[in-house]
Amino acid sequence: MNKKLFLLIVVLALSALVLVACGGSSDSGSEAQIADLQSQLEAAQAEAAEAKAMLEEAEAAAPADAAAPAEAVEFSGGGDTLAEVQGRGKLICANNGTLPGFGFVDEAGNFSGFDWDFCRAVAAAVFGDAEAVEGRPTTATERFPVLQSGEADVLIRNTTWTTSRDTSLGFDFAPTTFYDGQGMMVRKDSGITDLEGLEGGTVCVQAGTTTEKNLADVFRLLGINAESVVFPDNPSTTQAYDEGRCDGLTTDKSGLVAVQTQLTVPDDHIILDATMSKEPLGPLVRHGDNNWGDIVMWTVNCTIQAEELGITSENVDEFLGSDDPVVLNLLGVEGDLAQAMGLSNDFCVQVIKQVGNYAEIYNNNLGPDTPYNLPRGLNSLYTEGGLLYSPPFR
Repeated sequence: MNKKLFLLIVVLALSALVLVACGGSSDSGSEAQIADLQSQLEAAQAEAAEAKAMLEEAEAAAPADAAAPAEAVEFSGGGDTLAEVQGRGKLICANNGTLPGFGFVDEAGNFSGFDWDFCRAVAAAVFGDAEAVEGRPTTATERFPVLQSGEADVLIRNTTWTTSRDTSLGFDFAPTTFYDGQGMMVRKDSGITDLEGLEGGTVCVQAGTTTEKNLADVFRLLGINAESVVFPDNPSTTQAYDEGRCDGLTTDKSGLVAVQTQLTVPDDHIILDATMSKEPLGPLVRHGDNNWGDIVMWTVNCTIQAEELGITSENVDEFLGSDDPVVLNLLGVEGDLAQAMGLSNDFCVQVIKQVGNYAEIYNNNLGPDTPYNLPRGLNSLYTEGGLLYSPPFR
């Protein structure tokens, strides 16, 4: 029963009173009518009393209901990864072991590559020691379960940032370290000059990657009928193509450059101009531990900001006496930015001194003095026409 209903009953009762008052005692018919109205009035008064009692009870309960706080939403925690890593005494970084230039393990078990150097950078940030890291080689298929299960602390393995991986798989991506795009490699003597030339042909592709789906989407869009031949990992995919079991080989263009150096006769192959997708590659961590995500994120930003400021592994000590507050904040000479992450204030100094700035990492693994000689392109600083840009350290 609400206020509106209660008021309606009161109005009906008053109306009945008016009728009684106006009825007078003109005749026996009127007396009978008055008796009937009096009966109706008594019933209305009883109902009104009941409605009033219910209304007072509801109003007494309302303030308590209104004051009750909304039930808090609880989010699943990801634990204290930093404490686990520090307690273990080393970082465990899931990486690629079969892609030269990015993540490769030699016969002696030594890791190398662009992605591996970012594993070392995180170790330098956490421990002040870039060698306090253990590599965990992973295939494209097993890399995500390895990170999800906690077997690794971070995944840095030429992995594309996508919506589904960032949400439904339960990951957070750090800043992109390499902007790439999917390409296609074919034999020079095939006469193929564009994707349409693969009509009726076959393409070698690695399972468990965005490459596989991108290929199907692009070929469907272009109306190209070609068969995808899927292999479990990079070595088997490369070998099948090199043996002539496919007309083309597709993966990220950076990967194609690396793969080409492994072929029996590298100069017999070309990479087509077509770019089939956007492939922003970078580190990722588990959802739920924002501080650990911050550590990985600001480690990457440290390398980019250092390049922009001209700070290298060779001159970083000289910059410690700089008058520029931007430099002093980055290197931890002023302020206490790193303490909020549980790191030493000089974490970025250690990253730069032991691993290098972004340009040094890039050139050491992919630059002009390597077999790959990959132009920086989109992976240049924003001041040089690229996409690399660090938020400010302040």
